[in-house]
Amino acid sequence: MDTPLLRDKELYPTEEVLEKVLGDSFHAYKQLVTTIAELDAEMLWRYYNDGKAWLCKVQYKNKTIFWLSVWEGFFKTTFYFTEKNCMGIDSLDINETIRTEFRNNKPIGKFLPLTLSIQNVDQQIDLLKIAEYKKGLK
Repeated sequence: MDTPLLRDKELYPTEEVLEKVLGDSFHAYKQLVTTIAELDAEMLWRYYNDGKAWLCKVQYKNKTIFWLSVWEGFFKTTFYFTEKNCMGIDSLDINETIRTEFRNNKPIGKFLPLTLSIQNVDQQIDLLKIAEYKKGLK
């Protein structure tokens, strides 16, 4: 099983560190950073002892939009939805595979996760639609 990178607590995930571990997908990451700024959201990197890795929380005001983790050559974004607000995912204009996988995901506590693995800029179209949806939830 793959494990996330960025496991050294002393090594903050700077652009240089991220470029090294993401390789070709670093361009997609840089594009995401720009887009997050356009959404008026912020990226907060923190080392989490429970998972022993650095994670990035992307939030708008006080609402967590998604979590970002770094893997060998790609990054993952995970959104968490409650049962009440997950129904809107089916009406989003996103790849059918994403909707199907989301419907088949098992809950984590009270939340249903929706995870995307991102390697290139094209994959961010669906990510942004989901992020806009999450940002607009009450």
